[in-house]
Amino acid sequence: MDIKAYIESGILELYVAGALSEKENKEVFDLMLQYPEIKKEIIEIESALVKLTAAVCQKTNKASTFQAIKSKLSQSNTDTKVISIVKPKYNWLTYTGWAASVILAVGLLWTTNQNNALKSDIQVAETQQELLEIQIEKSKNNLYEANTLITVLRDDNITQVPLAGQGNFATTYAKVYWDRNANRIFLDAQGLPAPPPGKVYQVWSLKLSPLTPTSLGTIDSFTTDENKIFEINNPNESEAFGITLEPAGGSETPTMEQLYTLGVVSTT
Repeated sequence: MDIKAYIESGILELYVAGALSEKENKEVFDLMLQYPEIKKEIIEIESALVKLTAAVCQKTNKASTFQAIKSKLSQSNTDTKVISIVKPKYNWLTYTGWAASVILAVGLLWTTNQNNALKSDIQVAETQQELLEIQIEKSKNNLYEANTLITVLRDDNITQVPLAGQGNFATTYAKVYWDRNANRIFLDAQGLPAPPPGKVYQVWSLKLSPLTPTSLGTIDSFTTDENKIFEINNPNESEAFGITLEPAGGSETPTMEQLYTLGVVSTT
């Protein structure tokens, strides 16, 4: 067996790097036990690899590192053996390239994950900001409504009309605050139960002689409104107000069997 040619083939470097198959590893191991030269070369390659790793970590000068590797890979006799950069099938630059590729791939994967996490955080922050803006706007609207209602309640020109429960709905109640100057009413419907599915409350302005009802509209937001106070336009010369339960969409005339509350405007 040509030991020198075998050593220069590059297979020992692959053995040290762990790049051989199980069968090839066993062949190299058996030859190492049989030939001291091969064993010595493997030891020198392992030593050079350790020193190369230390040199890279310490960021030493490339030229001196290369010379140190050459020195370690040289035989102890006068005949200097240098691993060719062109001829061998494998070299340290190949291993370094593999390592760099792995590090680059891991780095790119980490960067991608970080970017995705950052995008997710930005989306969450934007959603939270939108919800906060909605809450702020809702608070502004509630504050405006509260201030408006306080102004109405304190106005001596506002007509208050209590609406009492009727018939089978005697326990219900409501109250109208009529702002004649602004042609509007504020209906406090806290005393009404939630309407059943498919039904809505409809508000009526009434003339009594003869009895003439005029619809002021349906309260579609009754269930979702928290304070149960509704501002409704009323340009009519009302003599009474009533509330009935009607099918969704409202009715042209009030369903008297479903008259929940009724109140007459005081003339005094």
